[in-house]
Amino acid sequence: MELKELVVIGLITFGTIGLISGMALAFAAIKYAVEINPKIEAVKDILAGANCGGCGYPGCEAYAEAVVTDPNVPPDLCRPGGPEVARRVAELTGKTLGAVEPTISFRRCQRNEGGVKERFRYLGVETCAAANLALSGPYACLYACLGLGDCVQACPFSALTLREGLPEVDPQRCTGCGLCVRTCPKGILELLPRGARVMVHCASADRGKEVMAVCQVGCISCGLCVKKCPASAIALEGGRIKIDHQRCLDHGPQCGEVCVEACPRKILRRQPTFEAVSQVA
Repeated sequence: MELKELVVIGLITFGTIGLISGMALAFAAIKYAVEINPKIEAVKDILAGANCGGCGYPGCEAYAEAVVTDPNVPPDLCRPGGPEVARRVAELTGKTLGAVEPTISFRRCQRNEGGVKERFRYLGVETCAAANLALSGPYACLYACLGLGDCVQACPFSALTLREGLPEVDPQRCTGCGLCVRTCPKGILELLPRGARVMVHCASADRGKEVMAVCQVGCISCGLCVKKCPASAIALEGGRIKIDHQRCLDHGPQCGEVCVEACPRKILRRQPTFEAVSQVA
């Protein structure tokens, strides 16, 4: 058999194999094609696109699919998008949208102001998670901010910076996604309504004597703020002061924030109203 014949046979053989394979792939693509729900795509296009995970899902696409297909998933979980995105998602999905209260991250620790000292020098991995494993961290107050910046690293919007070993929140950048809150091993970060009037600047759950031994401004759980609050918006839960900010706001400012004046340690403080929630385009 001559070389030309071999070449022709080879071309025909491989061409036939290619044709059959192409037809098989085309058939498989049609038969097993995944149908795309146009509503999911529409919702995904509305979302902020930050893929921050603040909604509790791995990313924007996962949340878009969940909010469209699951009737129990609310339309207002995209914190970076704010009220406008929540409204549009609700319209697309036909779900009822409740009042959307913009939130902001807040640090419940005044370690520097309280003069909290170190029990030992920590020389391990420079993360809060690692330091917390070493006898709950180096500070005398076991609830104190560890100051190694896990929350700063977790924030996808660069809304947190470390200043003198404590995280500071930029109200203009914070979207209230909550990633920093879930990252903090001490639980000293929490999400609050931007309209909240009074903040608790301590996260300690220790008894008064123990707190006074390690911090000059820590909460001693005396309960005076609980007794004085005319709106019954303050409670002592698990050794920590907790404010029901919605109840506080509903009552209004006519109480004059008597809890602030009642606190002997001055860890309840008036908070200027934060500006409108930051939104990610």
